[in-house]
Amino acid sequence: MLLQQTATFVAAAEESGHELAPLWADPWVFGAVVFAILLVMMFVTLSYSNLGRRHEAVEEHSDPHRQHPNKHDHGQGH
Repeated sequence: MLLQQTATFVAAAEESGHELAPLWADPWVFGAVVFAILLVMMFVTLSYSNLGRRHEAVEEHSDPHRQHPNKHDHGQGH
């Protein structure tokens, strides 16, 4: 669908006598650059995947001297 729309646009531009703006690089360069950027972003994301598995979760103890005590224990920590 998108390819058909693009082809229609290019054909209409050629018929009207207008030229498309020149690119400063070959079209495959744009694809390669976008692919490389997304690949780097994927590796950065994957590098943080082990943060949740560093150690076992520890139950938080109820400390009445905290400035903002946890009110979600429904009185069980007293």
